Amino acid sequence: MTATATIDVLVNGERRPVPAGATLLELLGILELDPRVVVVEHNRNIVRGPELGRQRLTPGDAIELVHFVGGG
Repeated sequence: MTATATIDVLVNGERRPVPAGATLLELLGILELDPRVVVVEHNRNIVRGPELGRQRLTPGDAIELVHFVGGG
């Protein structure tokens, strides 16, 4: 069996292991968050739309996620 390499990133201030080479879009999938209703800040920069699938995570990255919930 081959072990999958992981790296640690900070997600909303909490250390979280993720697969090495994962993108922000893949991170949202792991967290079961819909990218259409989440604002993603990666190392103090807002990342939008297609960039989520291009931006790769590196050890120690800081990601802040704000999830919008509808209602009235």
